[in-house]
Amino acid sequence: MQSVSFSRRLRRTPFTEGVEKAGVKSYTVYNHTLLATVFDSLESDCRHLKDHVQVWDVSCERQVELLGPDAGRLMQLLTPRDLRGMQDDQCYYVPIVDSTGGMLNDPVAVKRSENRWWISIADSDLLFWVKGLAVGLKLDVSVREPDVTPLAVQGPKAGELMARVFGDAVRDIRFFRYKVLPFGKTNFIVARSGYSKQGGYEIYVEGGEYGMPLWHALFEAGRDLNVRAGCPNTIERVESGLLSYGNDMTLENNPFECGLGKICTLSDDVGCIGKSALQRIRDQGPKRIIRPIAIDGPAIAGPREPWSLFSGEIRIGQVTSAAWSPDFDTIVSIGMVEKEHCGAGTKLEVETPNGRRPAIVQENFWI
Repeated sequence: MQSVSFSRRLRRTPFTEGVEKAGVKSYTVYNHTLLATVFDSLESDCRHLKDHVQVWDVSCERQVELLGPDAGRLMQLLTPRDLRGMQDDQCYYVPIVDSTGGMLNDPVAVKRSENRWWISIADSDLLFWVKGLAVGLKLDVSVREPDVTPLAVQGPKAGELMARVFGDAVRDIRFFRYKVLPFGKTNFIVARSGYSKQGGYEIYVEGGEYGMPLWHALFEAGRDLNVRAGCPNTIERVESGLLSYGNDMTLENNPFECGLGKICTLSDDVGCIGKSALQRIRDQGPKRIIRPIAIDGPAIAGPREPWSLFSGEIRIGQVTSAAWSPDFDTIVSIGMVEKEHCGAGTKLEVETPNGRRPAIVQENFWI
């Protein structure tokens, strides 16, 4: 059996004690930080997430803080999404690109004020890119990783659990908005967001010493709600079409290939690094597109390396994430497919470790 050697380079979190006591079975490493992947099994964890409520340690969503007079300008330089109308209590899902239009990250930007932003990042060392831009452009802004660790509460009973701990004010939070709510002698940003389609919240815990007190409070309040420790679930994620940076998209892809073109504003009055490149890609049209794909056959472990997609004997793409879905009785997957072969109903074949299997491009994701 393989194991991971721990060191200071592999960061524990303010909630790791609770995760371990809850019986975590496996971890991955995400932003140099532990992220649980399984507690009971992928299938039973998924069923519980859809029926009840879970508490997720997502401290791996490290924050990049922009603070200073040029914070807003720097934030807009990072993304082709127009941030000018964004209010101080909003969170935006933002593609972040380089000068070629390639995807560097797909974080959630949290606007504290025009002069203070948190970027809740996916798995990449975005901090160094942002620091480099700030220094190279001589911007009046500090860029750092603050002591902020997100904790997610996800599932259909999330609203009830959160109301018991933070009060009924949480019920009034609109999707991708946040409120600053009291907890003990401190306050946390509580956002209506999360990496599932089951509904829920993310709590931005500022100050690691508050981690376990919050963890214990949630579990004490949710005993009769069948609350459990959980984590982002591969089955539910793929069913929902929630992309994973580093798996489903990389620097080799652009927002238009990833289905994010609709949130890119490329007008002259929106300054974004990579805008010229993205304008060319938009005008020419993307050569490949992220698509949902159903794969025939019995359950199989998802790809460690992409599975090639074929039309006849011609390779036309790859499957990057896949999982057996008990609810939909098929292997659900996410693939990057050449535009000529991406239409709903297109029949393809996918090369798995167990041989080729029939696959069909779907109209929409399953959830």
